[in-house]
Amino acid sequence: MNNKIDLELRARAKAVIPNGMYGHESVGLLPDGYPQFFAKADGAYIWDVDGNRYLDFMCAYGPNLLGYKHEKINAAYIDQLSRGDAMTGPSPMLVELAENFVGMVSHADWAMFAKNGTDVTSMAMVIARAHTGKKKIVLAKGAYHGAAPWCTPIKNGVTEEDRANQIFYDYNDVASLEAAVNEAGDDLAAIFGSPFKHDAFVDQEMPNPAYARRARELCDAKGALLVVDDVRAGFRLARDCSWSLVGVQPDLSAWGKLIANGHPISALLGSEKAREAAGSIYVTGSYWFAGAAMAAAVATLKEIRETDYLEHTVKLGTKLRNGLAELAAASGFGLRQTGPVQMPLFLFDDDADFRKGYFWSAELLKHGVYVHPWHNMFLCAAMKDEDIDLALRAAKEGFAALKQHQGALERIGKLDALQAAHV
Repeated sequence: MNNKIDLELRARAKAVIPNGMYGHESVGLLPDGYPQFFAKADGAYIWDVDGNRYLDFMCAYGPNLLGYKHEKINAAYIDQLSRGDAMTGPSPMLVELAENFVGMVSHADWAMFAKNGTDVTSMAMVIARAHTGKKKIVLAKGAYHGAAPWCTPIKNGVTEEDRANQIFYDYNDVASLEAAVNEAGDDLAAIFGSPFKHDAFVDQEMPNPAYARRARELCDAKGALLVVDDVRAGFRLARDCSWSLVGVQPDLSAWGKLIANGHPISALLGSEKAREAAGSIYVTGSYWFAGAAMAAAVATLKEIRETDYLEHTVKLGTKLRNGLAELAAASGFGLRQTGPVQMPLFLFDDDADFRKGYFWSAELLKHGVYVHPWHNMFLCAAMKDEDIDLALRAAKEGFAALKQHQGALERIGKLDALQAAHV
């Protein structure tokens, strides 16, 4: 596979950017040969700078819900951009978008907007403390809520004070949750929950209704706020907050990733209970009120309401899951597929250091399919049956190559630094 231009760009980047790349889209912890730089994207596909095309199961790490270069959504963005984007005050799109969210999400009585998921999870924490006058935040171990010092998974540069007043519990474990709340005592401001357990490196878990209900009960008993961080999964599981599937309504929910199909915007939605506290805090950003991304979000929400995107991705995800299970069994491998079918994670049995997963993922890449060896993935509505067929053909080739080479696979040392730095 040709990667000459990609390697040249990496060398140039190394001179002017720390490590040549940073953040979640860095391929430094992916198998060798994964491209770092991309030239274009269309529908369900991405092309790297050397012209190699891939069926993209990362969907830009989530933002691509309906397909790259979506005509209606991009047209809405360009139309608003031509009239005004970041201005001295917001465009009418601010109000229209807030009305859309309040009309679609059951628990929401108001909306605020920012740019990134970290922005709105941080706002949720501050609002909970403003509402309660208390400090302690209860969070699930291993859950990802963003990249600010209070929540980043990497401890470099983070002080103990940045992580003060945090208590952790095991996701889906009612007794562990109750113990964390008891430890908080009379100083509990909020319980944070993810839509499902989508931590990296481990099997995913859907929320147990008893756990979600208990979180709601404990918040009500303590006067605390329940926060669902729906940045990654919002509108991929339901046309409502994800915990609506287990019959539990939060007080605050954080949204991002796909709500404008890749255009930069995030949202914090809240119930009437939290409105006064939300109005009492000061949060802002130079580009938070820019109109073009809001117009794209309005167009995206219309597609969410009016198309079968959700049912379509569940159908394709089910086909992929069943097909991979058959291929893995036929090849003699234990492949664990966890999480919702439209947000899958693939992990191999007896693969504690991910050497099987790395090799198999790299083989799929050679056959034009981009998957991730330890992070959950995404399906988008632009995918078709023939795309799943392509993925299954690539997977079959990958299993065959893995079977041939599994006795000679080397340990994946590049993960050592990450696991050492992980909080």
